[in-house]
Amino acid sequence: MRIVRHRRVRKKIQGTSAKPRLSVFRSLKHIYAQVIDDTTGTTLIAMSTETPAVRDRLEAGMNRIAQSKLVGQALGEKAKEQGISQIAFDRGGYLYHGRVKALADGVRESGLEF
Repeated sequence: MRIVRHRRVRKKIQGTSAKPRLSVFRSLKHIYAQVIDDTTGTTLIAMSTETPAVRDRLEAGMNRIAQSKLVGQALGEKAKEQGISQIAFDRGGYLYHGRVKALADGVRESGLEF
């Protein structure tokens, strides 16, 4: 069912060079986020809980929601460095709740607009 929801969302959201798409994937242990320019088909930025920049900032005993927020903040900082100020949020068919919402909040806190 998630794949069906994801296809439905992707019909409406298209990333451009001016406003790239922020795609989210979550597994049981990790969360992954990519900023994608769909016109050229390239990934501009990729960040996850396994990325060394984020992994070094994780603390022992940190829950997955806090980890997701940290990933969002790191991705937002990196996007600001590359001159990206607006994005289109692609939740990947997941409900806008829990880890997905925490990642979006982290991105917003770093200064990106949806």
